[in-house]
Amino acid sequence: MAKPKVFATHQLFEEARQILNAACDVEYWANEERPPREEVLRHVKDKEGLVCLLTEKVNDELLRVAPKLRIAANVAVGYDNIDVATCTKRGVVATNTPGVLDETTADFAWTLMMAVARRLAEGEQLARSGNWKGWNLDQLCGADIWGKTLGLVGFGRIGRAVARRALGFQMKVIYTDAVKAPEEIAKSLNVEYRDMNTLLAESDFISLHVPLMPETRGLFDSPKFYRMKPTAFLINTSRGPVVEEAALVAALDAKKIAGAALDVYENEPFIHPGLKRPNVVLAPHLASASLETRTNMAVMAAKNVVALFTGQTPPNMLNPAVLNKF
Repeated sequence: MAKPKVFATHQLFEEARQILNAACDVEYWANEERPPREEVLRHVKDKEGLVCLLTEKVNDELLRVAPKLRIAANVAVGYDNIDVATCTKRGVVATNTPGVLDETTADFAWTLMMAVARRLAEGEQLARSGNWKGWNLDQLCGADIWGKTLGLVGFGRIGRAVARRALGFQMKVIYTDAVKAPEEIAKSLNVEYRDMNTLLAESDFISLHVPLMPETRGLFDSPKFYRMKPTAFLINTSRGPVVEEAALVAALDAKKIAGAALDVYENEPFIHPGLKRPNVVLAPHLASASLETRTNMAVMAAKNVVALFTGQTPPNMLNPAVLNKF
């Protein structure tokens, strides 16, 4: 019996390849650069499975040219690149990789927070420049983190992991979310709920941990920046379009906030030129980029694909109703 044909838009890691290759006939995109749209459409035409990254749109256009497709497995926890409703309509399973990257992303949120507060990028550049004249009392003084107030916008798995790390810094942690956390969770992490406006006014650091949905797109706009403390910093490891970059630049120009540290961007990979300034730390979408975590993400996506083609339910289905179509 012929193995199901799968197209992977990345070479993946060896552990994931072994899982896929054992059950499927897999074609891997071999180039270092991400595949152009026309190449994705060409390669997926006769495939029953697709393993993709956030850079590939799984929408009506793709599904129309791939009538045999049964699963689109995203190697990411976010899935705004996948039109889940259209996948369901066409009988295509959509999956993601939740949970596996929570702790690594929380680590990186703290990396960004500490880097922007302590002016690490500026200091690193000075140290490398050959122009450093030695220690001085007021040289590159930044802001303390310990004892400050951390505001978390979104209090799911990653937001809670960030809060857990704040315990060691003796920070006051407040959060806002569409759904309040259970009281036992709030007590164990020593966090307090606030409405959005109160959180903006109280926080010294605001870290974003919301998914990209219609109601969160452009969530941080001019009015929100103007409600923040002029000494506050914004940290974003969630999704780029949650922040209106032009509004952020305007707030920085007007000194309405002290700085920002970003890992994701509104029109990635384009970065608003106004963000390339000393008090903004810029990272190229690295939050989950440890070898261990990225490997686990690829393995999870591979297991989702193999599960479907071996008669099991993929463990990370975004549209379980689609199984009724088979």
